[in-house]
Amino acid sequence: MCLLTRRQLLAYLPGLALAREGCDVLIVGGSLGGVAAALAAARLGKRVILTEETAWIGGQATTQGVPLDEHPWIEERGRSESYAQFREGVRNYYRRHYPLTPAARADKYFNPGAGWVSACCFEPVVGQAVLYEMLAPHLTSGRVRILLNHRPTAVEMDGDRCRAVTLLDDRNSRKITLTAPYVLDATALGDLLPLARMEYVTGAESKSQTGEPTALDGPAEPLKMQPFTHLIAVDHLPGEDHTIEKPREYEKWRAGFRGFVGMAESHGDELQLRMRRLFAPQPSDQYASSIWNFRRVFCAGNFQAGAFPSDITMLMTGNEYHGGPIIEVSPGEASRHREAAKQLTLSLVYFSQTELDPAYPGIRPRGDVLGSEDGLAQYPYIRESRRIKAEFTVLEQHFRVDLHPDGPVLYKDSVGVGGYRMDIHERGTGATSRTWELHGKHWVQQIPLGALIPVRAENLLPAAKNIGTTHVTNGAFRLHPVEWNIGEAAGALAAHCLDRKLSPREVRGKASHLEDFQRTLMKMGIELRWSRLEVARSYNSHYAEVPGWYFGEAERKYGK
Repeated sequence: MCLLTRRQLLAYLPGLALAREGCDVLIVGGSLGGVAAALAAARLGKRVILTEETAWIGGQATTQGVPLDEHPWIEERGRSESYAQFREGVRNYYRRHYPLTPAARADKYFNPGAGWVSACCFEPVVGQAVLYEMLAPHLTSGRVRILLNHRPTAVEMDGDRCRAVTLLDDRNSRKITLTAPYVLDATALGDLLPLARMEYVTGAESKSQTGEPTALDGPAEPLKMQPFTHLIAVDHLPGEDHTIEKPREYEKWRAGFRGFVGMAESHGDELQLRMRRLFAPQPSDQYASSIWNFRRVFCAGNFQAGAFPSDITMLMTGNEYHGGPIIEVSPGEASRHREAAKQLTLSLVYFSQTELDPAYPGIRPRGDVLGSEDGLAQYPYIRESRRIKAEFTVLEQHFRVDLHPDGPVLYKDSVGVGGYRMDIHERGTGATSRTWELHGKHWVQQIPLGALIPVRAENLLPAAKNIGTTHVTNGAFRLHPVEWNIGEAAGALAAHCLDRKLSPREVRGKASHLEDFQRTLMKMGIELRWSRLEVARSYNSHYAEVPGWYFGEAERKYGK
């Protein structure tokens, strides 16, 4: 009779924890920050386990379906070298595998999607493929191991140190417990923080707490968080009917779409023109921003005629969910908000297919683009996470132009940079949004090491949007290149501390240790300060005032 080993036996018993497995750096969350952290730690010789609760790695750029949101100088500066490699890897992937037009192939700054939030908009499946290309040598060597569909359920703490994290494989209900000298939280929502009983903050702080000009005048509101959005990928096939089943909550959301597109009870010619522009941009010689090209990830015009039947775009306007947060509430309430956000997005699709003038029944959800059956992203786009209480908190007044006309406060412990404007998806004090109220009021930023070090925990570090920012400053630190830089710095910090037998607190606390770590970062190609001072902007806001600005439709720039 053959006796099963303990591991074999446990494999047949769902819900029981497997024997512990260890590594040097455990990264929970396959976000952009998580992937960057894994790359950094592996390149510095450490064994890494990277876990992710969805079926894909890449976070906001892949599983959440959001094209890169970037500042306008991203091609030359204000990003780490590895992030630049990722972007160029995306372009080269298209050059190797897709039938580009001669104009697109000749374009140094080829923009596959010709969206107007970045010079490098791409399909999520391509982004994931490039991330795996970057990880490939480390996967082959065994330095990096990836566990998909694994969700953290428990954290074992020993005083101020994290000893282990238990994760549930949602495909088969098996559990695994992982140990490491350093654990990084790279989840979209800072999921390890409550499990580890770490000190953290959510929502909006008050002026009395932070002194920020844009903070709340009254008391803090922990549940006042930026809205999240559940994106969907669609293409458009004129003459075909891909109308989806009427969403269950359609009547609840329908009126909001009318206001959003400027729809009135009358249907005059001027209104109809606005409707057409909603999903049909003007001809290329009269380029106009529209919902269609706003978050477009695939521009068919950049590829050989007839190769592809349609553009592909991500719907991300008119479907922000303001109904409530999905953290710091009961599981039941969080689940209701998640489902309502999906219903909102599906309702936007149905409205566009049936009630626009003209209607667009040829709009087709593309589940294959996002690895889903219904076209919806595998995970909602999260603008605001739990944030650690850190040794140092980034405050708005550190880089307000009116408070510091000669430039922002410089952080001696900088571990990277960011340049995006303060983007806060809330109604402002007047008729405009908070984002536009704050536009042009802030300098480009640095990322201080102190914002990555918790006030108490010694070896559990943030590696995504969960660093020591506020509700206000999170609006500039949550974008793709900054999250990547945060993760890369966190992964490098863990490896550096293991090599030097130091704690993160010791690295920051002594000038010689800090300078040594910063030299490591600079060798990795991480910029620590801006070479030229700029007022922070988004890619689109910078160029919105430039007539005829080229967003990536190569034929417009280079001709046929």
